[in-house]
Amino acid sequence: MNFSAVIGTFDETMRFWERFSRPLVFVCTTFSFRNLLRMAVLIQLRDAEKRFGDQVLLNSANVSLVDDVKVGFVGRNGAGKSTLLRILLGEEEVEKGEVIHHPNLRIGYLRQHDPFHEGESALDFLMRDSGEPDWRCGQVAGQFELKGDYLEGPVKALSGGWQTRVKLAALLLHDPNLLMLDEPTNFLDLRTQILLEHFLRDFGKAALIVSHDRAFLKATCSQTLELSRGQLTMFPGKIQEFLEYREERREHEKRVNATVVAKQKQLQRFIDKNRANASTASQARSKAKQLERLQTTEIVGDEPTVNIRAPRVQPRQGTAVRCEGLAIGYPGHVVAEDISLEIEHGQRAAIVGDNGQGKTTMLRTLVHSLEPIEGSMKWGHGIEIGTYAQHVYTTLDERQTILEHLEYASDPETTRQDVLAMAGALLFRDEHIQKKIKVLSGGERARVCMASLLLGTANVLVLDEPGNHLDVETVEALADALKLYKGTVIFTSHDRHFMAEVATNVIEVRDRRVRNYFGSYETYCEAVEKEIDEGERVRNANAKASGTAPKTGAAKGSGDSRQDQKDQRKREKEVKNLERKIAKLDDEKKDLNKKLLTETDPDEAVRLHDQMKEIESELGEAEERWMELSADQWE
Repeated sequence: MNFSAVIGTFDETMRFWERFSRPLVFVCTTFSFRNLLRMAVLIQLRDAEKRFGDQVLLNSANVSLVDDVKVGFVGRNGAGKSTLLRILLGEEEVEKGEVIHHPNLRIGYLRQHDPFHEGESALDFLMRDSGEPDWRCGQVAGQFELKGDYLEGPVKALSGGWQTRVKLAALLLHDPNLLMLDEPTNFLDLRTQILLEHFLRDFGKAALIVSHDRAFLKATCSQTLELSRGQLTMFPGKIQEFLEYREERREHEKRVNATVVAKQKQLQRFIDKNRANASTASQARSKAKQLERLQTTEIVGDEPTVNIRAPRVQPRQGTAVRCEGLAIGYPGHVVAEDISLEIEHGQRAAIVGDNGQGKTTMLRTLVHSLEPIEGSMKWGHGIEIGTYAQHVYTTLDERQTILEHLEYASDPETTRQDVLAMAGALLFRDEHIQKKIKVLSGGERARVCMASLLLGTANVLVLDEPGNHLDVETVEALADALKLYKGTVIFTSHDRHFMAEVATNVIEVRDRRVRNYFGSYETYCEAVEKEIDEGERVRNANAKASGTAPKTGAAKGSGDSRQDQKDQRKREKEVKNLERKIAKLDDEKKDLNKKLLTETDPDEAVRLHDQMKEIESELGEAEERWMELSADQWE
């Protein structure tokens, strides 16, 4: 490689590492060196190897989990994330290498199976599982809003989200110092997700969290662990920083490889031209040695690109569906009533609400899977509805292969290449495309249904939890496809990042009513979080007044120490809330500035100016309070 090429590559490398040195420094500065020295390695994986058939799950893999650090664990579907959890739990063995546990390690694992006895209440289960008295179980259950019938009624009668709250309370009662959570947000409504986030932020110990929910990982984890092609990589930053780092790393390596390939071709041309000439043969031999030394870099973790397209349809105008005086539910049970709303063509309407409020019932009614109890529902002319729901895969013909089913379900104009590309995007590649449907798991069948839906011609898509069974990259690709889709989308999801990316409007199901929520999905999330924060303040105030303030995962100590820790967590929470508020106000200020620069109406300009003054005043107060709290933290 000539000198200029070396310099170019070196400069690129320096710029690349300069770009990502900032997050690394930031992460390190969030801990004092004293804290770093105190950190104990709770569990360590050394030179681990594990195979499943021909697939390499772990290849000389190494990782250490330390106390007080919460790690988000990501990787493509089938990479081996659940297998690694079972290895760390001691439920599976590695073929080579070792797993080392700290003598004081106490693992809390969020169970996916049903641990409840028939007829027992949540309180009975917590007492049985933990051995703690009823008052202590009640204290911890209160952190998850488990009270009244939710605490004392049959636990098996609760929804999946409420049962998850019971399981989390059980975890806390065992005083673990390492939590392992495998897709904890699956089927959890927004309120329960936020409560889980609060729980994890207050939990003063370590956690390893497998999740495809980017928003949840961002809110809870300070580090990111990736499993790709048998290798484990720990990144000292949040999920978004990691994804940016990974993309820039790959782009840098591609640029370096391109430089190397260009130089290889240049050298090869010189060798071919001069090796037969006696006067230049020695130069040719020298160049050949240079060529042998030039090697491209293998781009580790460079997985196949996920590329999903939605059905190609013509855009339409007007009302897609109109509901008037609609009541929905089941014989003898009205879930929601007096529903009057319209969804326009081209909208992507997110159906939101707590579990058990009727989101799925609303979707089933819209697709005629349930008949309305009363009122009317009318779709526009020329509507073709495509449905994705968790139960749809039960209708698949088990005699067909994946390829046969997709070709049968696709648009007649769809090519074999289009079918294969969609199958690959949904993780059916190579020989897997020839698998019979009868041998597929429930998750695999669900992905087949998603692929066949996207290969069809529907101009309305009704989707119930479309991100389930998909990894982070595939969910992101699906979101991108839906944003380009010219038809109408009505959907529900527990993935907040997906909801925020896709939704153009929000429809809330709550307290037997279904109504348009006039605001973005982000504002809806903020409203729910504010409601939860208020509930926590009331509960903590009541607990303080009665002298029974609930314990958290913080270290045990004297009453004064516990109060200091509580006050510290309160300050930290207020600082985070202020940072979010400052960022929001700053964005609003920038938007107003842009409007003022182009506004020609004097009255509107005065109104914008007054609004700007109010925002500046509010921003100043927030920044001043942030400075006070930050100064207190460093005292």
